[in-house]
Amino acid sequence: MKQLELIAGEHAVLLVHGLQGVPAEMQAFAKRLHKAGYTVRVPHFKGYGYTEGDNAHSVTPWRDWRNQVLLELRDMKRQYKTVAIGGLCIGAVLALSVAEEASAEISGLSLLATTLFYDGWSIPWYRFMLPFGYYTPFRYLYAYREREPFGLKNEQLRRWVAREMNHKTSSIAGASRLTLPAIHEAELLIKAVKRNLHKVTAPALVIHAVEDDVSTPRSADFVVTHIGSGKVHKIMLHDSYHMITLDNERELVADETIKFFDSLSGRGTPLPEKDGPPVVSSVPRLSLVHAA
Repeated sequence: MKQLELIAGEHAVLLVHGLQGVPAEMQAFAKRLHKAGYTVRVPHFKGYGYTEGDNAHSVTPWRDWRNQVLLELRDMKRQYKTVAIGGLCIGAVLALSVAEEASAEISGLSLLATTLFYDGWSIPWYRFMLPFGYYTPFRYLYAYREREPFGLKNEQLRRWVAREMNHKTSSIAGASRLTLPAIHEAELLIKAVKRNLHKVTAPALVIHAVEDDVSTPRSADFVVTHIGSGKVHKIMLHDSYHMITLDNERELVADETIKFFDSLSGRGTPLPEKDGPPVVSSVPRLSLVHAA
């Protein structure tokens, strides 16, 4: 799937999947937004996303990733009354990078499992050694293989993704491997976004799982503390890991994003401005929701 586009009304959402992922990663989330009346586009970004046959040499600099997202945003702005951006994992970091330059063009941000620190409990202990390979030929030889739990607390869905990863190069949970050049460029992007978060003034919804296995709530807290937006809402989940658009609380993630975007487009109840601490919701633990 090169690009997913679902046409609806005059309010649009641009979605950015995770690092070396595919548009299908955001398909279920996109369909929920579309059902709520939003036109949704999930592009493939060359050098950032994954297509069959890509390798370590296919990765492009992070500024190229940002420029591609910015071009998509401005193309949609010419066609629709408002455009919001939603991003997952490094996709959320890319959304913040674009918003540093173009906040006035973005109606709102939905930042899902934002990854500014790789400090989750499933990150391998030897990760600190990866920078030694960034500037050597080793960068084209090593690839980090995705492993259990694949960012999923839902055991049924996790088993299905494990089977997909064993037989294919990608699944709805992303690529089966992350190349070292991709990880390096993502870290350079993260460093730039941390430095310039105060420039982001677009309204922001931050949704993060307490048990995120890739990036702890430290990343969500960093966004909330340093972002320049006057309207920030943070929601903490208690029955998901990293892939919150697929996991047990995926319906809640979609519902909260729709409610937030509706409030900004005039289709729903306006949410309060940020006057002190952000508005924070801690969602109670839900019963297990099995994947279809």
